[in-house]
Amino acid sequence: MVEATVGRPPERLRLPGGLWLRRRRSSHTAALNQAVRANLDHLRPWMEWAAEAPSRARTAELTRAGAAAWEAGTDFMYLAGLDAEPGGVIGAFGLHGRIGPGALEIGYWVAAGHVGRGIATTAAGALTEAALALPGITRVEIRCDRANGASAAVPRKLGYRLDRVAEAAVRAPGETGRQLVWVRER
Repeated sequence: MVEATVGRPPERLRLPGGLWLRRRRSSHTAALNQAVRANLDHLRPWMEWAAEAPSRARTAELTRAGAAAWEAGTDFMYLAGLDAEPGGVIGAFGLHGRIGPGALEIGYWVAAGHVGRGIATTAAGALTEAALALPGITRVEIRCDRANGASAAVPRKLGYRLDRVAEAAVRAPGETGRQLVWVRER
């Protein structure tokens, strides 16, 4: 069972360069589904859920589950976008309570056409600060497979420390089963 977080992070974060993160809602289902489907080849090596294209109904179902998790204080799901691309989704980010009491894990993906622009680093940095500002949260982790160099660069740039390399089940084609666990503490 995932323990509830006492507070809640902001529902919307405005970041430099016209980037924003906003709480994922049912009104975003079509744009999110379109973004995921357009990026399946990019996501498939690292994301187990990208093995098959999700239906719009499946995206709506996951969005409803995410809304319930937000209300329960166990997970906080965000979409990323740019002022220059109104209504578009260029990635997704989350604060997940699956790693134990007093801690949240950041997960993320960025659309292929926006990789290499610092979006993941900027957004993960903002979520790190938001997480550590929550009552009772003293630790934030970012986990990625050892072979995913782009994802591993994010916590490194944000000053996380590599806590350990853990054995993990291989769930996506690009994974090695060696998971880097990056940590930042208050």
